[in-house]
Amino acid sequence: MGLGDLRRTYDGTPLEEATLDPDPLVQLARWVAEAHAALDGPTEVNAMALATADAGGRPAVRMVLLKDLDARGLTFFTNLGSRKAVELAANPQAALCLHWAPLYRQVRVVGPCAQVPREESAAYFATRPAGSRRSAWASRQSAPAPDRAALEDAMAEVARRYPDDDAIPLPDHWGGYRVVPDEVELWQGRPDRMHDRVRYRRGPDGWVRERLQP
Repeated sequence: MGLGDLRRTYDGTPLEEATLDPDPLVQLARWVAEAHAALDGPTEVNAMALATADAGGRPAVRMVLLKDLDARGLTFFTNLGSRKAVELAANPQAALCLHWAPLYRQVRVVGPCAQVPREESAAYFATRPAGSRRSAWASRQSAPAPDRAALEDAMAEVARRYPDDDAIPLPDHWGGYRVVPDEVELWQGRPDRMHDRVRYRRGPDGWVRERLQP
């Protein structure tokens, strides 16, 4: 399957250092807001690729949803027994990538990752739809399943156990993780593959910013 002829021109807005916030998390929040305003329909502007590696260095990547972004870092939630959680326990470093193709933009984030306090997980869990809260109980994420019927049976059992939509507790095996960036790179697609790249690196006296070649 040859894909060499698939190409398009990226004609994004020039990325000028003078317009960027000195704090990359502030700038990232600005880009997320701009993507949310510009993109509607099925686009999940908070979808991001999460890369982890096990103790032996073998990498894995999957899509997760960014659920909080502030001065502390980027937060997502998951099953604490999942593959990503097991790998983060062995190697608590993560890389993230958010990509908004129609805007010709992406952001890469690298840094240590740790669980958020349980009260934060509980506060977010309470905002999830009831079905999502029940599935957090029903699924042993990343564990083998004999068939789809077994998953449906587990979900039905949780529904019998917690019939009240307003009284589904936070499972012990579910919670949040926060990536604390020590590197953030903004990428803006430009014509002729001469893309704009600006990288922030955390230094002893704050963030250091530099332009990278495309």
